[in-house]
Amino acid sequence: MNSYKKPYVIAEIGCNHKGEIEIAKELIKIAKIFCNADAVKFQKRNNKELLTEVQYNAPHPNASNSYGDTYGAHREFLEFDLAQHAILKQYCEEIGIVYSTSVWDTTSAKEIASLKPEFIKIPSACNNNYEMLSWLCENYSGELHISTGMTTKEETDDLVNFFIQKNRNQDLVLYNCTSGYPVPFDDVCLLDINILIQKYGDKVKHIGFSGHHLGIAVDIAAFTLGANIIERHYTIDRTWKGTDHAASLEPMGLRKLSRDLNAVHQALTFKKTDILAIEQVQRDKLKNQKV
Repeated sequence: MNSYKKPYVIAEIGCNHKGEIEIAKELIKIAKIFCNADAVKFQKRNNKELLTEVQYNAPHPNASNSYGDTYGAHREFLEFDLAQHAILKQYCEEIGIVYSTSVWDTTSAKEIASLKPEFIKIPSACNNNYEMLSWLCENYSGELHISTGMTTKEETDDLVNFFIQKNRNQDLVLYNCTSGYPVPFDDVCLLDINILIQKYGDKVKHIGFSGHHLGIAVDIAAFTLGANIIERHYTIDRTWKGTDHAASLEPMGLRKLSRDLNAVHQALTFKKTDILAIEQVQRDKLKNQKV
């Protein structure tokens, strides 16, 4: 009997749609029909709430990736409003893939919660925003997925204990994550998945893995270690303008990831008998031959 949970693949579109809803729909459709992903995920920010005036009006740190004259203008260009998110959620429902969004501030959390998605993601950068977390725990009934990049072990303890106090820990999905774009292999730190499982496996709903590395081998290992929810940034073309494209999988990469995760899930079993039926044929043919 396979004791591993079925893999669940989240294609994080994030802002890789370049601010165009038709590209967003194309990414959703490909994630469903070609990549066999289980869910897609966008991002929602209220940039005036999230950024200081100085940050908003400063130039983008990498001008070649910017979609505006200032960082604020760049972020606004890539932002979908609530009505557009409702359109994307409806489109996901029409083609049979789960819609979700990462929320970066309380206003965005309230807006996305009004759409009643199956789960809402809180990125590593916001996992200490307890005003937002409190509102979600008290007003949103779906799963809450939280990454633990750039987070100390003490802060992760505090986070899980907060959810226990709110009686929402059984709706919590905790992700191992290293915050970087892209992350070199020696900074992925996969064995931290073991720590999350040992400390919180019986307290939370699932342990996940959010990867910003290159390739798909690491994700297979993460699943084998027990992280059944795998989230990867995803784009049509890794050479497109923007910060996240270089650390994203293109459609063929995401398709292979889904295929390989399902193959590994089937393979993670013990032998039911010492000699399997497929082996008996070979045993009769090959074993104990006269030399």
